[in-house]
Amino acid sequence: MKTPRRSLIGKYLGLIAFAAIAVASASAQEDPSKYPTRPIHIIVGFTAGGGNDIIARIFGQKLSESLGQPVIIENKPGGGAIVATEYVAKSAPDGYTLLVGASGMAINPAVYAKLPYDSVRDFVTVSELASFPLILIVNPSSPIKSVAELVAYAKANPDKTNYSSSSASFQLVTELFKQRTGAPMQVIPYKGANDSVMAVIAGQVTATIADAGPALTQVLGGQARALAVAAPKRMEELPDVPTLKEAGADVDAVLWSGLFAPKDTPPGIVKKLEGEIMRIARLPDVTARLKPLGILPVGNSSEEFGRILASDIARWAEVARAGHIRIEQ
Repeated sequence: MKTPRRSLIGKYLGLIAFAAIAVASASAQEDPSKYPTRPIHIIVGFTAGGGNDIIARIFGQKLSESLGQPVIIENKPGGGAIVATEYVAKSAPDGYTLLVGASGMAINPAVYAKLPYDSVRDFVTVSELASFPLILIVNPSSPIKSVAELVAYAKANPDKTNYSSSSASFQLVTELFKQRTGAPMQVIPYKGANDSVMAVIAGQVTATIADAGPALTQVLGGQARALAVAAPKRMEELPDVPTLKEAGADVDAVLWSGLFAPKDTPPGIVKKLEGEIMRIARLPDVTARLKPLGILPVGNSSEEFGRILASDIARWAEVARAGHIRIEQ
């Protein structure tokens, strides 16, 4: 029997509330006013140059300036960010090892039969850092010049149509596209978003849906052709590129990047980091650096970010079930 979306959201909100209570009771002796006293390590589950890496480095620099300690960004790509996420889940809950987690925190539970962590029980949501649209691109020499042409080509050439994907997030967004258009496309996995985009440029795959960080520069430089944007509205940087809905595909899939801490991290430290992220997200120079990439700084509360995580877990579980997508580890 299909589980109602409302019930799924309620279930995960309950787990988040439980985790919050556990955190509140832990490490009562911690003095957040003294935090940090040594370097902070922020782990990113993707290769350098992708949207999440860019976001991590911009926020990390500002955190270092305000907290007075080095903030070191470590890239640990692999397994759709599972390697990095497990690493942080098993790290000491002291505020010195944090995770910049993408929407895969909500999507991986939907597609992987078994994960070495639980996105809700093993982490504390600190704050959503930013949200960003995705861009559907093809090689500029491809005869495909629109979403309708891509769908028609895929239906006529199901054995030759494929797409690159660097994580379960991009795979599930593309699966949603396939469900809404009926376009058959086979997934070809890559380690990072840059690699995924370069696979299109090199002619190794038909298309990809990638975040604006690595894709936008290539589109503006003529190395890739944008067919559509997976967002509620067009990007200012690509005013002539329609949204997927405008192009006839009922897909709206803005993804996010957020800061997570291991469970049992002292609540005072979580609160301090939350306040810093909310402040940094509103700095004009941060907006100026992210906006050309189509990235919108967010900086919300830990509680609000937790609600977004719960809602997305339920949403993507439905897409994965409909597409019969299950990945064995």
